Amino acid sequence: MNILQQTKQLCQQYNIKPARSRGQNFLIGQDVYEKITAAAELKSDDIVLEVGAGLGFLTEMLARKAEKVIAVEIDSKLAEALQNRLEELTIKNVTVVNENILKYQNSNRPLPNPPLSKGREGWGGYKIVANLPYNITSRFLREFLAEAENKPSAMVLMLQREVAERICARPGQMSLLSVSTQFYSEPKIIAYVPADVFWPKPKVASSIVHLSRLRHPLLSKERGGGEVGEKIFFKLVRIGFSAKRKQLQGNLTKGLKIKKEDVNKILADCGLKETARAQELSLADWQKLFVVLDGRNML
Repeated sequence: MNILQQTKQLCQQYNIKPARSRGQNFLIGQDVYEKITAAAELKSDDIVLEVGAGLGFLTEMLARKAEKVIAVEIDSKLAEALQNRLEELTIKNVTVVNENILKYQNSNRPLPNPPLSKGREGWGGYKIVANLPYNITSRFLREFLAEAENKPSAMVLMLQREVAERICARPGQMSLLSVSTQFYSEPKIIAYVPADVFWPKPKVASSIVHLSRLRHPLLSKERGGGEVGEKIFFKLVRIGFSAKRKQLQGNLTKGLKIKKEDVNKILADCGLKETARAQELSLADWQKLFVVLDGRNML
C-alpha cells in the first residue's frame, strides 16, 4: 500500500477531512520525505521538534535517525491517529503533543522530556522540521529565530514556493521578511516540490528550505558599553521598507525626520546611490547604514 492509499485509509478510519484553513495537504511523495530527512542532517543524539506532524510518515523517518522526536500536531484527530500509528510501529522515542505550537511556545510551559535545552556549547540543542501553512510562517520564524529562549541550531521547513523565494532573496528582491530571516540565519532552498505530491492537491507549489542559525547575529557591535539592540536595527529596516515603491532616501527622510541632504550624505558614506531602494540593499548594506546612523545619534 503506497502513502496516498495509507493516507486516505487513515483519514477514513479517523474521520479526518483535510481542512484548507489549516493547510492540511498531506505529503504523499516518499522521495520528498527522504529529501527532508536528509536535509536535517540528523545524528543519533539529535533532538527534533517536528511541527505539523500529521499522520506521521515523516515522524517515523526522523525517529529512526534521531535520539528523540517531539511531534507537535494541532489537530486532535490527527494527533490521535499519529499516536496510535506510532504505537503500532513500536516507535518509542516520539512524544506527541496536541497543541498549537505558537500558543504552546508562548505559554512558558516546557515541552516534554527531554527539554529543548541549551544543548551543545550552550546553544542549538535541537533541530526543527516543520510543514508550515502560509499564514503562520512569519510569526513562526520570528518566534524561533529571534524570540525563543532556546533556539534551534537548524530548521528544515516545507514552505510555499513564493515564501521560500522571498526568504532566500538576494539584493534587488529583498523584503522585510528576507532581511529579518537572513539576519538570524543562512537560508537555502534545498528542493522545489510540485503540488501533485500532496493530497488534496494545493493550488501552489512548495519548497524545502534549510536554515542554519548564525551563532551570533551579524550585529554585535557596542552601544554605550552594551550590545546593540536588535529592535533599533529593525526599526531602521522597517522605515526603509515603509513605502515599497519609493526610494530609500524619501523613506529615511520621513521616517527618521532628518533633512534630505543629510540622508544623501549618509547614503554616500555607505556607498549607496541616492536613488537606491530598500529591496536593493544587502544585509551588509543595512549594517553599514545602521552603524553610520547610530554613530551620529540619528536613530
